[in-house]
Amino acid sequence: MGYQLIIVGPLETNCYLYFCEDTRACAIIDPGAEAERIFPLVTQLNLKPVIILNTHGHVDHIGANVEVKERYRIPIALHAADLPMLEESVQLEFGLMLGTKPSPPPDRLLADGQEIKIGQTSLRVIHTPGHTPGSVCFYTEGILFAGDTLFCGGVGRTDLPGGSWKQLAESLRSRVLTLPDDTVVLPGHGPKTTIGEEKESNPFLE
Repeated sequence: MGYQLIIVGPLETNCYLYFCEDTRACAIIDPGAEAERIFPLVTQLNLKPVIILNTHGHVDHIGANVEVKERYRIPIALHAADLPMLEESVQLEFGLMLGTKPSPPPDRLLADGQEIKIGQTSLRVIHTPGHTPGSVCFYTEGILFAGDTLFCGGVGRTDLPGGSWKQLAESLRSRVLTLPDDTVVLPGHGPKTTIGEEKESNPFLE
């Protein structure tokens, strides 16, 4: 398996192409904006997109869902608890400001523990509520796509509608920091890190 990072949109969202090196099957994780920058990379790497995976429903992570879905005719997957966000007027207005398009409803609902096959590899869904009720991370051995749950030196904000510091702290304690220390954390914004580094130096995890 392999992955490629593309930073998209005015909020500099990390969109990831996660792929099977043998079959070139690919998941597009958090296409937040600028689909026209994602498409050439898919072509250049000779990838075959099979699914759009959203770590959560905030507009800067779903803003290019519609264009990617139309281009590749692939399903969108999101956790059910974030479904209301697709309809929220505040989100839709914010999306207009960012120049993104409203996302279609998901074709599949993500559930904790679910294994999503991508060619001969797979990603496990870890439900990590806190930043949003339906926030998830995607895990494969050695790598965690963390969305806005955990950052290098920070954690997801909880002051937006549906956010909960209590839930986020519990998600981090029981679901994320229990992963091996050498797990590479690929967050929704900013540079990558590891579980071990964050345990040692992240001020929000003390």
